[in-house]
Formats: sequence, structure tokens, C-alpha cells
Amino acid sequence: MLATYVWFPTRHNWFICVRLCRLLEIESDQCGRPAEGFDSCTGQQDTRMTSPVRVIVVGAGNRGDNYSQFATIHPERMKVVGVADPRKFARMKLQQRHKIEDENVFNDWRSIVERQKFADAVLICTPDRLHKEPAVAFAKKGYHVLLEKPMATTVEDCTAIVRACTESDVMLSVAHVLRYDPLIHKIKELIDAGVIGDVIHIQHLEPVGFYHFAHSFVRGNWRNQAESSFALLAKSCHDIDLIHHWAGARRCVKVSSFGSVSHFKKENKPAGAADRCMECSVENDCPYSACKIYLDRMKQGHTGWPVSVICQSSLPDIEIVTEALKTGPYGRCVYECDNDVCSNQVVNMEFEGGLTAALSMVAFTEEICQRKTAIYGSKGELSYDGHEIRVFDFLTQRTTKHTALSNAPKNSGLSGHGGADYHLMDAFISAVANNDPSLICSGPEETLMSHLLVFDAERSRLESSVVYCGEGKRA
Repeated sequence: MLATYVWFPTRHNWFICVRLCRLLEIESDQCGRPAEGFDSCTGQQDTRMTSPVRVIVVGAGNRGDNYSQFATIHPERMKVVGVADPRKFARMKLQQRHKIEDENVFNDWRSIVERQKFADAVLICTPDRLHKEPAVAFAKKGYHVLLEKPMATTVEDCTAIVRACTESDVMLSVAHVLRYDPLIHKIKELIDAGVIGDVIHIQHLEPVGFYHFAHSFVRGNWRNQAESSFALLAKSCHDIDLIHHWAGARRCVKVSSFGSVSHFKKENKPAGAADRCMECSVENDCPYSACKIYLDRMKQGHTGWPVSVICQSSLPDIEIVTEALKTGPYGRCVYECDNDVCSNQVVNMEFEGGLTAALSMVAFTEEICQRKTAIYGSKGELSYDGHEIRVFDFLTQRTTKHTALSNAPKNSGLSGHGGADYHLMDAFISAVANNDPSLICSGPEETLMSHLLVFDAERSRLESSVVYCGEGKRA
């Protein structure tokens, strides 16, 4: 059996795609989108959205650049009117793409909040440790905030951000993009519909990817906790958030966690290896070679992630990538870096009512971030492999497959995470345009609760103890 669902981003609803247009008596295009202005909640025409939402991008790196592309795809709905980034190339790139006036281009976001408010919302995509200050300042100035995950790197800073947004009556959307993945959304809907009965156990795997981990967490920006954050927060707050979301109203009561830095240590450096890959005589035998990860991809014409990340002041080409590997951090031997974040970690959780959950995060995988989930209930079993959902019914002993269609554009900066990046932006812009925070799947209170669970899990790992959530107890 196969059930197919269509994602209507205007209101984040799902409709069974069986004679869909006839049943709903609406016009749709070949992508499965409803007719323009159609409100899929009420079945009425939505005429509230008029002028584009004006947005400022703070942090014009990879994520800020990607999110800003929503304005290119939908200029009638979003306009980028300002940018702030200390790197000239990054901010000039966005200025040219979006034709931002010179007076609205800044090397420091503080200069923006000193001015009279000139936009509706801000996209904050600064490094993890630099989230709290701009988020609080822009909220107090009256800007709606889309904040790249994690929310912040301490409990205190996360709490301060939520408080500022609440007191200022502005919307906060934390970029837990997986919440906006059509298939992930469908999992929650199936659980809430009771198709597998009472949820008993959730098993979730995040395969980071061997070269992704080497790029981001050994050589890159998230390699060192003092400079960024611990790996569970930086990488797997997505996954803890999903588990917390699937658990519904049940509160997590206790958590335990184990993990360490595996393999990427000086003692595992191969005999004869150099400190930099460009000078290494054994580089051909190393799967983590920077030459393979960056230079070979560049030679094959791939200039996007991760190649684009290592070129901070220009577009990538062979000469620039070669020089970056000779002198920059991404050309270092993975066994000679200052990385100290976990490469593998498990988190075990117990929720109210006896629901248990287990998360495994591991660096050493072929697939990159292609999550796999199994949810076991009293009436059936649900499994997800990143491509489709399968539900096995204990009573009928039949399996039903569920897929989902997305109208996210292909081959754009917003096609990441299976198109979820696009749906995140679509939801945020719709929420601001219509003054409707219900369109945001990852709002302040629930996001804060899932972040607190991440902090509890890391405390458990560091203290080698069972942490009782929210009570300060330990076993």
C-alpha cells in the first residue's frame, strides 16, 4: 500500500494525493502547489499577503547566503534590504545579488540597531557563540527573528533570547530545519493519528558522514568547544528536538549520555604523514585527505559546499583552493588539529509514561546526515530511512508506505536538508507577512525545552551520571 502526501507550505498541511484537485475543488500547478493565495487551512482565498517582507541578513556565510536566496526565488514575498558581516567579500556578495543600498551594508550588526528600524525581520546566522547578543538586541528593536541553530551555547543565553522575544512581542523561529521536512512532518502526524498506538520507544541515528565530520568538526568552525560549542549541541540539537517533538506532551524525566573523541588524535597519525595534506607522502592512502575532499572536487567542477567554505575572500578556483590548503586550517592533517568535540555519542532518554528513546550520533558513515528512525508503538512499528516512511500494522500485518512531495526548488541554496531549508523560510516569511506565529514549527518555548534536554545530556556525559531533567539531581 502506498500513500502519497503533498506539502502545501502556506499552512503546512498534508493532503492525500488521490484525485486531490477534484476533491478539494481548487486549481493547482504541476508541482502540487495550491493556487496563489489559497489558504489550505480554511479552503478560502488568502488576500492578506501584500508587499514583500523586508529582511536584514546578519552573518552572510553559508547559512545566511542560503536563506537569503528565498528572496531570489520569491521576490514578491521577501526582499533583502540590509546585510551585516565583518568579511567584505561575504557582505558584498549579498549586496550585489539583492541590490542592497550602500547605506544598508554594515561590517557590524550593532550599527543596524543604532538606526531607526528599517525592516520587518532579521536572519541571524552568526557563529554559535555570537547568537545571543544580536538576537536580544534585534528583538528589543522590534524585529522578528529567524535564528540559526543552536539557539545559543548556554542555558542562560537561550533563556535570555526567549525572554527578549516574548517581552518584545516578536516572533522567534529557530532554524531546526528538519521540522520542516515533509516526511518528518508526516511522522508526527502519523503518531498523533494513533496509527502505531502508544509510542513505546524511539530509536534515532544521525550519520554525520566521514568527510563531513572531518570538514566541520575536525578542521572547521565546530572543531573546538571553546570556539563554538559541543558536538551534541552544534550537530545533534536537530535530533534531540525531533525526539522531543515526537514524544508530544510527555516530559523527559532523565537522561544519560556517553561519547568521546575517537580516531582523530595525534596517536593515530599514520607513519610518515606530514602536518599538511599538500605535503604528505601518504596522502593517497588517507580517506580524510584535504586534497580529496576539496581539491579533487574543485577539479570536477564542484564549487559549492564544502569547497566554497574554505574560500573566505573570493569565489573558489583551482589556484585559490590550492593556496587555502597550503596555508589555511582546512589543509591540516586531521590527526594534527585542535579538535576536542565528540565524534560519536549516544543519548538515552526516559519520558513520562515509560517512553524511552535513544539517539546515536556517529562521524564514521558513508551517508551524510541521512537520518534513520524507528518508532515502536503498541499497535505497530514506523520506520524512516530518509526517503520514505513504512508503517507495519500488528493487527493486519500489512505494511503501508508513505512518501511526500515537496515544491522546494532544486539546485538552489534552499534545496538543502531535502528541501527543508526552503520550507523553513517559507514558513517564517508567511508568519511575518500574516502576523501568524502558528505557522512557525520551531517557536521559542518548545525549542528552549529541547535545548535544555541537550544541555542535560551533555552534563550527563561529562559527569558520567544519570541526570534528572530540570531538578538538578544525579544518580
